[in-house]
Amino acid sequence: MAEASVTVGGKASSISSSSVFAVATGRAHVRIDSSALDRLPKTETTSASPQLRISVPDFLTLEESRAFLLVLLNNLVLSNAPSRVPLLLSQTLNSNPPTFHFHDGADVTQQDLLTSSTLLAVSAIVDHQSAALSAFADVAAAFSCEALKADATPFNLMDSGDGHTSKDEVAVAANIRVLLNGSKSVGKEKIRSVARVPKVHGSVREQAKALHSRMRVELNSGVKGVVGSEEAVCTVLLPLAAALRELGECSFARAKSNLEVIAGDGLKFGIGEVFGKECSAEDGLSGGFNKAVNLFLGKEYGKFAHEVFVLLGLVWKVVAWEAVTAVAVLQAAELNEVIEGVKEIKVEDNAKEVEKKKKTVVLGKGTSSILALIKERLLSGGQIALGTWVGDFLSLLDLAKPEFNEFLLKVKDVVDSNESRRLPKIPKGTRDFAKEQMTIRKKAFAIIEEVFERHGATALDTPVFELRETLMGKYGEDSKLIYDLADQGGELLSLRYDLTVPFARFVAMNGLVSFKRYQIAKVYRRDNPSKGRYREFYQCDFDIAGTPGLSEIMGPDFEVVRILTELLDELDIGEYEIKLNHRKLLDGMMQICGVPPEKFRTICSSIDKLDKQSFQQIRKEMVEEKGLTAETADRIETFVKEKGSPLALLSKFKQEGSDFSKHKGASVALEELEILFIALEKSKRIDKVVFDLSLARGLDYYTGVIFEAVFKGGTQVGSIAAGGRYDNLIGMFGSRSVPAVGVSLGIERVFAIMEQQQKDQNQMARPTKTEVLVSIVGNDFTLAAELAGELWDARVKAEFLVNKRRTKHFEYAKESRIPWIVLVYEQEIKEEGVVQLKNLEANIDIKISRAEFVEELRRRLYP
Repeated sequence: MAEASVTVGGKASSISSSSVFAVATGRAHVRIDSSALDRLPKTETTSASPQLRISVPDFLTLEESRAFLLVLLNNLVLSNAPSRVPLLLSQTLNSNPPTFHFHDGADVTQQDLLTSSTLLAVSAIVDHQSAALSAFADVAAAFSCEALKADATPFNLMDSGDGHTSKDEVAVAANIRVLLNGSKSVGKEKIRSVARVPKVHGSVREQAKALHSRMRVELNSGVKGVVGSEEAVCTVLLPLAAALRELGECSFARAKSNLEVIAGDGLKFGIGEVFGKECSAEDGLSGGFNKAVNLFLGKEYGKFAHEVFVLLGLVWKVVAWEAVTAVAVLQAAELNEVIEGVKEIKVEDNAKEVEKKKKTVVLGKGTSSILALIKERLLSGGQIALGTWVGDFLSLLDLAKPEFNEFLLKVKDVVDSNESRRLPKIPKGTRDFAKEQMTIRKKAFAIIEEVFERHGATALDTPVFELRETLMGKYGEDSKLIYDLADQGGELLSLRYDLTVPFARFVAMNGLVSFKRYQIAKVYRRDNPSKGRYREFYQCDFDIAGTPGLSEIMGPDFEVVRILTELLDELDIGEYEIKLNHRKLLDGMMQICGVPPEKFRTICSSIDKLDKQSFQQIRKEMVEEKGLTAETADRIETFVKEKGSPLALLSKFKQEGSDFSKHKGASVALEELEILFIALEKSKRIDKVVFDLSLARGLDYYTGVIFEAVFKGGTQVGSIAAGGRYDNLIGMFGSRSVPAVGVSLGIERVFAIMEQQQKDQNQMARPTKTEVLVSIVGNDFTLAAELAGELWDARVKAEFLVNKRRTKHFEYAKESRIPWIVLVYEQEIKEEGVVQLKNLEANIDIKISRAEFVEELRRRLYP
């Protein structure tokens, strides 16, 4: 008897993939809501559409056929079909016949409804089963990891918050860590099919969630939602099929590896023989996927969904066999006793015997709990024999049986009950910095501060949040990336987006007319994290506010560009170039090309993407989304291709009769750029600069020179610094207008380059500044306190370690890269009053009196 009912047509009722699966497997019967029946017409209305006889597609299984009829029934009720057809379908489903044939009175008018119902019905089953598969596949992989004594470090995957790692991969790794927690059965074997589990299983999880989201929409859209629904569902079903195939191949590889390590020839042969007959899946996986792809390309969407369902069934069979083979490895001792006739395994086996067996195989807390569940189910008959063990195990893992759903819920409880063992994680787009990274950062910050102070700048700090009105309207289209805070005390606040606007606010608020400052601090952007792009990150800013004298025009612009070259040279990150342009030149270009003035900024924002997209992509955006004519866009292309040597390109633009020479604003820009380029040439920095008309910094506040530094090495990080002149920003705060120019170093991207360089050169940053390790070979902590205290009083950077094992001291010193060790043997210092000074790198070994060791170390450390 069916355990539940699925109602269609009710005011608040809707069908889901789970309810479709329940009806498909005969676990629920169908009812039409009485209010829906009352709304349906009793007879066929006149229609010009031809009548179509309902027929169940012959390629569908019984399970799929029942799902098809439920989805069709729901769609007919939603489309107000004559009540006789829905009633007939519900009666037929509830009678649970082995086949379905419809005759008189089972006609519909919409062909689309029939074809889409096929696709949606099968996809609903795939949706439900892929979620179950995703959950159990992690369990099978965890068992395999222990069976194969595999290296479990691939499951240490953490969300770094920078967008480098899929959330679903991290979730899979976390699940398996929970299952393996406390396991002594994992080992150090590097096994590719195990190492790939987070990525492969994470992909299935990601695609299964995408299908589930789509099915929630499509199952209850009715006739109005039919148009386009097939393509919408198939576009998420196809990547799921690809992910399933990959999961099946990896699981199959682990199952074969498990077979090879089963202890006992009889057990290995017995299970291997059945496995060979029932699970020769490698060709089936690739063949099934290829067949599905061909049906997708041929737009036979119903058959395509069916083949994905068949592929899913094959993958499920493989995963079930992986679990069987892994458990056979882990329980080989018990199973071998059965086949050798030594004893039968019974539920009544005493606890001491079970505990004795456990000593040989210590599983994770999660896997051992799940294994206990499996054994309880398999032993429910009182005893077991190898001949039925495999079949019973596979039967337990039958998706269509209610018992499996109960088992899966218990598995979920096991994982959830161990949830407290999961490690916490940081928000997306943020990072923690370990000691090695902080070493690099402190060194970089010291260099940056030295360069800034070399040019006479003073340090400034401003609040991490500002009044929202201070920030809004300053960043153009990027204003959407500002983090707003909840109302506190009647003030609307936002986290600072950059350091330039707070600087301008500070200058205006304090009535300053001249100020040269630097600031190194964190800023916040509600952005999508990617490599080298974060939501919380440091900026290093240098700005000069104030009007230069007539003889110094472009002086501040020159100094800021010069500072940028010094920073990048002294940070020693490798090859870079500084792309430079002028905002007035851009505006002149816009006007010459025929861009309406109100679209100058938005078109510049499009052009600014040329470092990431082709001009054809940008052209499409400008024409189709921003309303430019094709002719104007083509004219813009001729300008933005101009890039090269500053003085050579400047000479070309200043030629009599050129487009720029005829434009007043552009001519002024060229005069200013000439002064700047000559100053950079005299200062021996022009070789670092490229004049580039495609540079169009998107921020609204730039008014003059704009520039951007780009790293040219192997690490792809994009722009590493940017800046320009902003003469009107300070005046926007209601005070006098104070011209300003500045540069902001994208320090996070610079750090990414420096960290990669260290990895490439196989270098390790020294994490501490410790110069001496006081090593007490023994137990006397007070002696360590005495000797280390003398070094600290002498301003020597020192640590102490108390341990009986001499090797521990050398290992710690080597790991921390501490140059000197004061090796102290308790007996030696008491009887002879001496200690040993050792420098491991220089191979220096000195025995010296306890009274003189501090002075000797100071002499050698600070000659």
